[in-house]
Amino acid sequence: QAMAIINGCLYVFGGTTGYIYSTDLHKLDLNTREWSQLKPNNLSCDMPEERYRHEIAHDGQRIYILGGGTSWTAYSLDKIHAYNLETNTWEEITTKPHEKVGFPAARRCHSCVQIKNDVFVCGGYNGEVILGDVWKLNLQTFQWLKLPAAMPEPVYFHCAAVTPAGCMYVHGGVVNIHENKRTGSLFKMWLVVPSLLELCWEKLLECFPHLATLSRSQLLHLGLTQGLVERLK
Repeated sequence: QAMAIINGCLYVFGGTTGYIYSTDLHKLDLNTREWSQLKPNNLSCDMPEERYRHEIAHDGQRIYILGGGTSWTAYSLDKIHAYNLETNTWEEITTKPHEKVGFPAARRCHSCVQIKNDVFVCGGYNGEVILGDVWKLNLQTFQWLKLPAAMPEPVYFHCAAVTPAGCMYVHGGVVNIHENKRTGSLFKMWLVVPSLLELCWEKLLECFPHLATLSRSQLLHLGLTQGLVERLK
């Protein structure tokens, strides 16, 4: 399944038991620790298809379902379903293609990270080939943009996370379909222009990899700020 925390509640959508695929939407109130299953005000024909290995993004008002599929299909990204938290309804949103290359390929088992209103999708599997592309979707304009960068190797079933500074880390996954070859590689990619502080910090760690072994007082004596010391400790 995929999940997101919005206004103190954890929303969980879809998933599979291994045989049955779900389109259920549940909410966990993190204050009361109570679960509830949401019943959207839609006809069944207007609901998103049952799926797993999808990803979720949100803007505080809507939860966007990106890709996913079943063991025999992968859903496209030209149209995406969004759950409206205010109206308790599912909506279908038509996205806009990249001017030169169109829409990203349908996919499942991809990864997704979000920086403000920009959602970054990378890798995945479309049922035929493993993907290594990186795309950005703006949640205000619903415009797709294919980034000029590509992953070091195509991969699916991987995971990704983004730092507050805007650096995405991608770990693990499957890199060969027929051999079911898995990887433990860890890659990073800046999704925004890094600040001078971040550039200096990376250079410092590269030149002095032993910093993490020093005590807090030693680090402060070297001139590191309290904030940088906290990163190490």
